[in-house]
Amino acid sequence: MEKKIDWGKRFVTEQAQLFRCPICHDSMTASNSGLLCQNGHRFDVSKKGTLFFLTHQVKTEYDHDMFAARGRMIQSGMYQPLMKQLADWLGTEGTVLDVGCGEGSFLNALLEEIPQQAAIGFDISKAGVYLATQQPQPAFWCVADLTNLPFADGQLDCVLNIFSPSNYREFARVLKPGGQLLKVVPGPRYLQELRQAFYPDDVSKQQYSNEPVLKKFTDSYPQYEAKEITYEFAIPEARQSDLLEMSPLEWGVSQERKRQVKEQPLRKITVDLLVLRGKNSAFL
Repeated sequence: MEKKIDWGKRFVTEQAQLFRCPICHDSMTASNSGLLCQNGHRFDVSKKGTLFFLTHQVKTEYDHDMFAARGRMIQSGMYQPLMKQLADWLGTEGTVLDVGCGEGSFLNALLEEIPQQAAIGFDISKAGVYLATQQPQPAFWCVADLTNLPFADGQLDCVLNIFSPSNYREFARVLKPGGQLLKVVPGPRYLQELRQAFYPDDVSKQQYSNEPVLKKFTDSYPQYEAKEITYEFAIPEARQSDLLEMSPLEWGVSQERKRQVKEQPLRKITVDLLVLRGKNSAFL
């Protein structure tokens, strides 16, 4: 069985044209250990087969336990209708980038359905990327910054942006002309039972509006497609605790309130999503 570091080196050797240096923005070529730009900036593939592109350390509240819980919920089938819609739009034999991939479960699920010529996932969190290296489908994982993507101009067929921040200028830069951005944002009823359980006395925290996110997307992609996906998901008993830990919703919740919710776990949850597709052009 090929070691992860050897697979990672082989990937960057075969796909070196997809990358650019995040320091000087020059093109990169494959080296014996990873990637090297013409100005001598070097990025070595780790033992886990990943690349670290950040120019500085970043602290994040997204940790191993949260990513692991999210991964188990995705694997339980919670987002299967979403995966079907994304697969229908994704197409085959392209180059796809998963922005804010976390532990890689969404990209892995898509690759099970729609193999790609090259698939890359990145996150700003090391914890998420290290978990992603355990995914079975062939994808390359790296630690990078959304505002300074280490990818070359006009090389990608698709950018996936699932529940994560966006940088539309960078997306337009790395996508091919006519390439597509597939963005997923929560709808107003997304996880409404969990919001109500966590914040029973705070109506403002029980509510969510995606209008600001939608406006930014439509400003960049005025000719877009949208699909609303709404359903109830029956939570497997073994995953009821994972639901409480899988999202930032729990960050502001007291330990006492978390204990109370665990003692009376949710058995169903509303999944309310807006799936957006925009085609790239030279407007940025």
